[in-house]
Amino acid sequence: MFGQRIRRVEDPRLLSGRGRYLDDLGHDALAVAFVRSPHAHARIVDIDVSAALAVDGLVAIYTYDDLDGRTSEPLPLLIPHPTLNQGRTPYPLADGEVNHVGEAIAMVVASDRYVAEDVVGLIQVEYEPLPPVVGLAASRDGDALVHADVPGNVAATMVQEVGDAAAAIAAAAHRATLSLSIERSASMPMEGKGVLARWDADDESLLVHTSTQSSTSVRQAIAAKLSIPVDRVEVVTPDIGGGFGVKIVHPWPEEILVPWAARRLGQPVKWVEDRREHFISSAHERGQLHEVEVGYDDDGRLCGLSVRFWHDNGAYTPYGLIVPIITSTQLLGPYKPGAYRVEFQSMYTNTVIVTPYRGAGRPQGCFVMERVMDAIAADLGIDRAVVRERNFIQPAEMPYDHGLMFQDGRPLVYDSGDFPASLAKLKALVGWDEFDSFRAAARAEGRRVGIGLGCYVEGTGVGPYEGGHLRVETDGSVVVSTGLTSQGQGHQTMLAQIVADELGVEMERVRVTTGDTRRFKYAVGTFASRTAVMSGSAVALTARKVRAKALKIAANALEAAVDDLEIVDGQIRVKGSPGSEIDLGSVAVLSNPLRYAFDAGAARATQFAGPVDPTAPPVPEGEQPGLEGTDYYSPVGSTFANGMHAVVVETDPETAEINILRYCVVHDCGTVINPMIVEGQIHGGVAQGVAGALYERMEYDDAGQLLNASYMDFLMPYASEVPHIEIDHLETPSPLNPLGVKGAGEAGVIPGSAAIAAAIEDAEGFAITTMPISPSQLFDLRRRHCER
Repeated sequence: MFGQRIRRVEDPRLLSGRGRYLDDLGHDALAVAFVRSPHAHARIVDIDVSAALAVDGLVAIYTYDDLDGRTSEPLPLLIPHPTLNQGRTPYPLADGEVNHVGEAIAMVVASDRYVAEDVVGLIQVEYEPLPPVVGLAASRDGDALVHADVPGNVAATMVQEVGDAAAAIAAAAHRATLSLSIERSASMPMEGKGVLARWDADDESLLVHTSTQSSTSVRQAIAAKLSIPVDRVEVVTPDIGGGFGVKIVHPWPEEILVPWAARRLGQPVKWVEDRREHFISSAHERGQLHEVEVGYDDDGRLCGLSVRFWHDNGAYTPYGLIVPIITSTQLLGPYKPGAYRVEFQSMYTNTVIVTPYRGAGRPQGCFVMERVMDAIAADLGIDRAVVRERNFIQPAEMPYDHGLMFQDGRPLVYDSGDFPASLAKLKALVGWDEFDSFRAAARAEGRRVGIGLGCYVEGTGVGPYEGGHLRVETDGSVVVSTGLTSQGQGHQTMLAQIVADELGVEMERVRVTTGDTRRFKYAVGTFASRTAVMSGSAVALTARKVRAKALKIAANALEAAVDDLEIVDGQIRVKGSPGSEIDLGSVAVLSNPLRYAFDAGAARATQFAGPVDPTAPPVPEGEQPGLEGTDYYSPVGSTFANGMHAVVVETDPETAEINILRYCVVHDCGTVINPMIVEGQIHGGVAQGVAGALYERMEYDDAGQLLNASYMDFLMPYASEVPHIEIDHLETPSPLNPLGVKGAGEAGVIPGSAAIAAAIEDAEGFAITTMPISPSQLFDLRRRHCER
């Protein structure tokens, strides 16, 4: 079934309104609301709850002083790094100081959310305001500090270097410097975060439902923070209305506090984030400033590249340095940089924390590198595509070692790819070589049009592991469980296709469960375009194990050699011997002594296998009962997907409105399991890439107030702003996993800003160095360009 455009099995249920999201659960639960800081930076002098205590329906009010045990400690630093010696994480409830607007100070539990919000409004908090640090410029100045014990607001400084970049640049025939920036944005899933917890006092266990991208990690965190044995905690992820990275963090303060309150009160407790809460207390991304020096020869080939950048990590660093590390390494894209030096500083600001958002540092890096390529082309008067071709890593050079360390702590080694072939496909798809005639015709009509392209490489399938469990039922159906969660990507369809192919059954017989620790205990999470690579490989290995076991049992039943058997449409049969077969359901009966004794399917088994001795071993020696199995996949390194986007834009000569006329994509994710799902992922990613290029930004004032914390003010593209997307595929299978697959989830978003900036620059004739760009900003750039 690989390569087939199979419709997603999830869609009929979700599209007909039968999805079960967090807020569809727990109607009997007490409700939570939070007192959140109105200040970006302040000391908490006093919290007065006296005016709220008489409210009918109030159950409890908790502040930091009420927390006990490990709940009173800061939340964990999820991914430490040797250079992050100034890492800071928040407390579940603020301990004497708040560091961004929206930080939680007190938790209210009440009979319903209305009462809880009323109580929140009656709690009086006295603050001593402190100087806020807003934006990278203020952070770099160091005049005010986010954390008094962190000099210069620098959470970490990291340097990687291959060769002597300074010397290579100095010796190059040509040199250029660029200052580039991308502003802060955010994921903005339609469903915010939410948690529902139930404490069972009889067996002292917790059942937690949460809208997360990492249910097994949340389980471990809750068990540790609440000092509960991990086997007494189960976490279930229901349907999720989007994640895009913001639901990776584990745990969020609410994922500790809600279960803590449920156990303390002995009642189910629930919290669902409202939209303003999501804006001011979840996570943002993207904000970086880059200073670039590059040296190149007369043909536009890179001799040396030096990049220094500053990354805004917000008030805390719970996710470590993952985003800037990715930027620093994935910036190189499909190119050989010559000598390369990169240095970044991750900076504290009194704003919402920064964690990975779809693309996770790659859009910034791609923007920088593609702007460098276009600058070289402009300086030398060479076609922009030709400059890229001359700098590409060649297929014969794969695997290609950049000499750097990637986000997973392993060498940055590209496993496969054919970048020249991808560019050739893209140029043909968009009509690159014919564009000059289109431009001339548009100019004759008084129109401004431009074309741009962006190339990227994306590390996918990061470890450390994922697993899968597979069980064949006695009716021949197959139940598959994996610890990864799903936020709409089509995981159930993709994993079912893999199992159907590996096990030789109809796809309709395969049922996939994700994100339920009752079904699968150990997993890492859904992020970094890793599900097909990691969970897909684990499920494939598991299916192969179960297949081998089924063949052994069937060989005994059919009195045939294992090598003489095949599985077709759920029937195990002797090759070339029609009628000599047994179905998988019957094999499942034979594999289990109890099911063999009591299941009516045993009768079906005997009619195929002949007289069966009930005292005979039900499974081959050395096997366990049941036609089921578990396996894990741990990669030797990340796989590297890649792609290229081309964009044609038109800019209005009077209003500076930017209109996308064409958007073309060539994508290489290795072996394509389901082209429809891959294309769906690309479509969604392109929409977010367009958003990041033209619309979305977090607008803070100097006091640290987010001025556009609502969908009334935060611009997102509608269907009318997302262009028609033309897609072509290239398949260079990965040699690193059993399926040859590479990730696809973030493909569409990564080069969006780079390609659109290039197209606008081509239309206007002056440099575009900051994204996103609005019509009013473009209008101002035109004016300044004309004044020079």
